[in-house]
Amino acid sequence: MERSSQLLKGVLDMCLLAIIAEEPSYGYEMVTKLQQRGLDLVGEGSIYPLLSRLQKQGLVEGYFVESHGGPQRKYYRILDNGVERLRQWSDEWNRLTEGVTNGLTGDDDE
Repeated sequence: MERSSQLLKGVLDMCLLAIIAEEPSYGYEMVTKLQQRGLDLVGEGSIYPLLSRLQKQGLVEGYFVESHGGPQRKYYRILDNGVERLRQWSDEWNRLTEGVTNGLTGDDDE
């Protein structure tokens, strides 16, 4: 479990950006979507610092939306820089996972 948590920390920014790229979302909604996709180690408390960092990096933008009968919710939408960064991270991830898979299976494509 500890190893899974450490691995997740390295890719959670990318996963959050992918969720936001699909549609603007608020924190709890993002956690639910990540958990539905098998990332059940993710909690609300762990994503807010990451969302703040993504916002400071100019990759996402936060904005408030009135909630029906409740407090405002802060939604996040992806910016153009975020779309480009997500593409770069996805390319890097694909190369990395291919290399790891090859390392584990002994395949070297030669």
